[in-house]
Amino acid sequence: MTEFGPELRRLREAAGLSLTKLASIIPTSKGYLSKIENGRVRVNPGIAEACDKALGAGGELLALVPRASRSATRGLIGLPYGTRHFVGRKTELETLSSMVVRQNAARICVVHGMAGVGKTAVAVAAARAVTSEFPDGCLFLDFQGHTPGAPVTTPAEGLRRVLALLEVPGDRIPSDVDGRANLLQAMLRDRRMVLVFDNVRTAGQVRPILPAEPGCRVIITSRNRLQALDDAWSLSLDGLRPVDAVELFRAVAGPVVADDVVEDIVAHCGALPLALRIAAARFVAGGWSAAGFADRLADQHTRLLPLDDGERSVSAAFKVSYDALPDDQRRIFGLLALHPSSAVEVSAVDAMADLAPGEVDRLLDRLHDAHLLTRTTDDHVEVHDLIGAFALRYALPDISSEDQAAAARRLTRYALAHVQAADQLIEPHRYRHGTAPDAPPNRRFDDASTAMAWLRAQWPALERIIERAPEFGQHSECWQLVHALRSFFFRERLLTPWITTHRIAVESALRSGDMAAAGMISNSRGMAHLELGQLPEAIECHDRAWTYFKQAGDERGANDAMSSRAWALLSAGDLDGAYRDLTQALAAYRDTDRPRNVAIALRGIAFTLTAMGRFDEAASHVREARQLARIPHDVLMTINCGAWIHYRTGRFADAGREYRAALDIAENIASDYETARSMTGLGNAVARLGDREAAERWWAQADGLDVPLNPLVAAEAWARANSA
Repeated sequence: MTEFGPELRRLREAAGLSLTKLASIIPTSKGYLSKIENGRVRVNPGIAEACDKALGAGGELLALVPRASRSATRGLIGLPYGTRHFVGRKTELETLSSMVVRQNAARICVVHGMAGVGKTAVAVAAARAVTSEFPDGCLFLDFQGHTPGAPVTTPAEGLRRVLALLEVPGDRIPSDVDGRANLLQAMLRDRRMVLVFDNVRTAGQVRPILPAEPGCRVIITSRNRLQALDDAWSLSLDGLRPVDAVELFRAVAGPVVADDVVEDIVAHCGALPLALRIAAARFVAGGWSAAGFADRLADQHTRLLPLDDGERSVSAAFKVSYDALPDDQRRIFGLLALHPSSAVEVSAVDAMADLAPGEVDRLLDRLHDAHLLTRTTDDHVEVHDLIGAFALRYALPDISSEDQAAAARRLTRYALAHVQAADQLIEPHRYRHGTAPDAPPNRRFDDASTAMAWLRAQWPALERIIERAPEFGQHSECWQLVHALRSFFFRERLLTPWITTHRIAVESALRSGDMAAAGMISNSRGMAHLELGQLPEAIECHDRAWTYFKQAGDERGANDAMSSRAWALLSAGDLDGAYRDLTQALAAYRDTDRPRNVAIALRGIAFTLTAMGRFDEAASHVREARQLARIPHDVLMTINCGAWIHYRTGRFADAGREYRAALDIAENIASDYETARSMTGLGNAVARLGDREAAERWWAQADGLDVPLNPLVAAEAWARANSA
């Protein structure tokens, strides 16, 4: 009687196929096919069927497999029930499935991610998608690595459970780990199976259970990255894409919630599948209005409370990971809640923690491995919003109030040192009242551009640090931090945070007894009110600043307050008052040898004289200001001032030429405000020359920068608003 092995060899050779080629078609290993052809192993029915099909035997090759073997056409499929609301993850699912079936791919795949991200759902879906490629079955085991209240499955217990699923009688299962591991390898020899090991905490839990058989594959899910399994291929899962997160919420909750509220809920849930499912289920159960639910989620302090349906809880899921941390990692995790941003510089964590060099890096690595934060290549750590809410509610209270306060103070000093270093580069010639902190910053900016980029990324967090500094008695640091941010706020026209932070800083300066600092901050705050067109508030701030400076005996500051008030009077239409104050301030600046302030006062007088119709005098003041200007930003504003004088005198071609020169400088120093101002002025000039189409293009470009120009402050915006 013809046997399967020799007939397989005959058909393969007749087809001109090597063992390697046929193995790639099946797919299986070359060694397994060789053993079948030589009669050394019993052919698996699934492999027999695949060989018959690949060689076009029309069932004749399969018929050589004993009927008893063919009746067992498939092994045990032990996958759990999959959700009908499996949304998104198409790319991840296709990638994982492809890795599992490829012959030469890694035989171990680790799906890792934070709690509630949907690791098990993806692993089960991928295993279900490839079951036809593994005729000996698919087994699923929960290792309970992060199951609340359940003992973690040991390697010995894991081996026993796998052997039991392979129908090994209990009395044949050895009592020791090595014996069980050897028996498992023997049981899996020449089999093609998929093993799904879910909820694994450590590599040591599963290492003795990993099959050596090349035809088997293992999919592991874990909250940890399991880097010790260095032969494994890893798939990291993040939150869902926003569109998929909305679809998942809708799939569970139905169409009962308005679209805009759904988007808010999805954002507050951080696109985390577990949170989305719980939130959606709450609507199915009833008892919540959409707006009320979204409002509760919006508050970081209460966000986690509604994400609990009695059986599932986002907090409980996170707590298992947190409880598994040693004390030093818990402290670092809790301190992260003190930082007001979800993206935190590693150097800031270092400052808060105050540990030996290298210790913070080590601890952050462990938290990264546990998916409680993510380390990025630019020396930041990112904390998911829900994990941040958990740290604030559960981890931070585990740190003593004394330790919290000390860490917060170190963070303020860290911020102050870095902002002052950045401000020195942005405005190297600026007068700075007060003293710098004792410790130099541990960040060095390459130039003004990198300093500005850092401030653009950090200012929201810096605003919160300023708000909190008085709570820890850091009044001096508070106003110094605000003072150092003034140039940045001015350049970026961040007017609302400018006013908010300065209001806090004035109070801190007064509480610290520094009247000169109070005057300086009040004066700066008045400039922000002026930019917003809030002229009475601006004048009031400058008057208060003048009073504070006089109380401090600071004539330099008093002159600055008088000069700043003059700009507000100019915008308010009090030309005589503006001219009087600016002329007096100019004289004081000349007497005290302050050339930059001389140039600023000259520009103010030039604008005032232009408004009075005294154009020749105005042009003379601009020429002197231009000779004194050294900083590109000052040069730029002086050129724009001269362009405005040309415009008002009807020399529109000259105005256009000057605005073009200003535009080149504005773009080089990345000043959107002055760029918008120059473009607007250029549009005004070409419009008056009769080219309305070109004017519209310039105005559109200025509008595209999304920088508001207040007609009360920016003359070019006034001219555009009044153009025919």
